[in-house]
Amino acid sequence: MKNSLNIPRKPGPSGWRGILLCCLLLAAPLTDLLAGVLVAPTVIVLSEHKRTGRMLVRNPGPEAAEVSVRFSFGLTQSDSLGQVFVELQDSAVTDPRSAVGWIRAFPRKVVLPPGAEQTVRFVASPPGDLPDGEYWARVVVRSEASEPPPAAELAEGEIRARINTIMQTAISLKYRTGELSSKVELVDAQVEQTDSLVQVMIDMANKGNVSYLGMLSCRLLDADGKEVSAMKEHLAVYYDLRRRIDLPVNAGDFKVPFRVELNIDTEGRSDMPSSEVIPGNRIEYSMAVE
Repeated sequence: MKNSLNIPRKPGPSGWRGILLCCLLLAAPLTDLLAGVLVAPTVIVLSEHKRTGRMLVRNPGPEAAEVSVRFSFGLTQSDSLGQVFVELQDSAVTDPRSAVGWIRAFPRKVVLPPGAEQTVRFVASPPGDLPDGEYWARVVVRSEASEPPPAAELAEGEIRARINTIMQTAISLKYRTGELSSKVELVDAQVEQTDSLVQVMIDMANKGNVSYLGMLSCRLLDADGKEVSAMKEHLAVYYDLRRRIDLPVNAGDFKVPFRVELNIDTEGRSDMPSSEVIPGNRIEYSMAVE
């Protein structure tokens, strides 16, 4: 979340005429924008066989909303601590897998009355010599009130405020062509235990020509094979990715030493149809907690 607040320190002789508060939010797919503007699906997949797609934008809220659509480039990345983030890039994109330059949206701006919905259509016009593989873009949906609220009428010398909320979400768009290969490699895995937590750090590398989409699951077991704790979440590996997994040491009659069982698979995604996930390899790995 990024908040921008611009407030003058010194009012002029006639007092402040207005304060603009702009709230910019980069949120998860299938997002509630401006208290009710929804976008779906969460992932848009185009290909050489289906170069058109669509997204539904709906406004079930009580106020009209102005919605705009643009394209950006941003991949799932991670830092040295295993924290995952997406950083959007709007210009000077040099990644050869970027589809930003040849994807179009229709319409790109629309005002949705309360209760209305709009279909946004996408068309891909890729270069003719595109190598096999997958190409990426982010569909950035921006929403704000079509008519900002009027400034509050206040007494002479008091602050007059006008608040306009701007929110946006970025969903993933993928274009696929030719022979596709989904493969991830477990480069390194380390485990460390504290009094109440087992921390697992894993490094992965994409060895295919599409993003590896799947599930990452991890179980903490005791010496008798009883489950102490577990986690399961979506995984997307575009190039290299480091992930940190925190497994609580729950209270119970557990015997040491513990061990961690790690599983990576392309099955089980809940945010997109299984037909749109390229099947890939499976990794099963076990580590002792010392």
